[in-house]
Amino acid sequence: MGSSAIQVFIILVYIGVLFGISWYVKRRAAASAEAYVLASRKLPTTLVMVSIVGLAVGGASTIGVAEQAYKVGLSAGWYTAAWGIGAIVMGLTVAKKYRQLNITTVPELLERYYDRRSMIAGIGCQVLVQLVIMSLQYVAGGAILAALLPTIFTPLTGMLTSALVFIGITLIGGMWSASQSNVLNVTLQYIGITVAAFLILGMTGGIDVVAIKAPSLTSLDFVSGVGPMTIVTWIVVLVTVNLSLQAIIQISLGAKDVRTARKGFVIGGLVMLPVGFVAALLGVIASEIYPGIPPTTALPRLIMSLNPWVAGITLASLWAADVSTACNLLLSAATLYSHDIHKRFIDPGMDDRKYMRVTRVSVLLLGLLTLGFALTISGIISTLMAGLSLMAAFSVIVLMTMYAPQYCSRQAAFWTILASVIVLAAWMFFPAVRVLPHVIYAEWLVCGGVFCGISLVSKKAISTEGLVSAQQ
Repeated sequence: MGSSAIQVFIILVYIGVLFGISWYVKRRAAASAEAYVLASRKLPTTLVMVSIVGLAVGGASTIGVAEQAYKVGLSAGWYTAAWGIGAIVMGLTVAKKYRQLNITTVPELLERYYDRRSMIAGIGCQVLVQLVIMSLQYVAGGAILAALLPTIFTPLTGMLTSALVFIGITLIGGMWSASQSNVLNVTLQYIGITVAAFLILGMTGGIDVVAIKAPSLTSLDFVSGVGPMTIVTWIVVLVTVNLSLQAIIQISLGAKDVRTARKGFVIGGLVMLPVGFVAALLGVIASEIYPGIPPTTALPRLIMSLNPWVAGITLASLWAADVSTACNLLLSAATLYSHDIHKRFIDPGMDDRKYMRVTRVSVLLLGLLTLGFALTISGIISTLMAGLSLMAAFSVIVLMTMYAPQYCSRQAAFWTILASVIVLAAWMFFPAVRVLPHVIYAEWLVCGGVFCGISLVSKKAISTEGLVSAQQ
């Protein structure tokens, strides 16, 4: 069997297994709308752990890190480590509190404790950010399939195939499908990239030879390539995201109890810490072996130099990591629409069956919408960092609501979200305002100032109903 035939076989088997898992859990997902979007709030620690790892360690944390490392060196691995730190912080702080509130979405929290306009603004920002992140999975998925099977896939047709699988798996089984398939995805991804790293290091003569041939003195430095300020910025951004992004919160809300939510996030965060540095090392090696190639193709191109079976399984597992990330994002974006827009404003009286049908249609339409975003994106990590900075507003609101509700005004949430949008727009279109190292710092300063300022001036305090137990 030729190498192309082997890789086609591996991809087809992988797709078949993923869809098989989805059909296997379809009955559980179809039991109710809550079963579809939150796995009936019965996820055990293992499934919470693989869900957060699967969400975080997708295209940006592998292909994107290798792309960055191809240009700046090993320190690019801090991006994935920052995801892990964010998940640990989430587990140790608000994962338990979210689970105790028994909500379905972040905008639901905004409406419950603030007002309707806060909820509407929250829906818009959350959906936009999640569609941007998801579109990056299309870009990475297209790059992997094009490298794996260049005679069959271009980056564009690779994106289309990835979209078909992302949407199909989510449509069939919802959160049960996403979480169960992540057991396979995460296991094979970690095994695949670790084995690939050992084999490629052996082929190149070991780490000492890699160090000698490194393009620059900082290629194997853990800090100097991207610099300490960028590393701190990544950590700040991703802690912010873990505290407030709907896709992440939805995993916490699906846990069977508060202890499970906390353990799943902490263990998942610890599991994430090393994998980015492995991907970054491979990016450095690719820069030595294949100078001048498009950086996005660095990791797939390097892995393709291995034995066809090893290369096929490794790249298929990296592509499946995209599947796991995209499924969670797509489901959470659809949940935001069906739960917070359709059910709230269009058809308040719809029954559970229609609620599930609306959610599934939303999965399909939002999945197709992200293809348009994917065709216009370049620079995976830089694009991601800008979009994720909008989560600072939600983090300020969530932290104040959960830890200091007596100081929160009902009017503060809306203006804080609006301020976050204005800050990002000003940062993007008016370079003169860029006096801080990254937009995330401006977001935290402005959003924190706006929230606290309005809460001091306004006398309309939020209700603390349901928050007393959440603070215990």
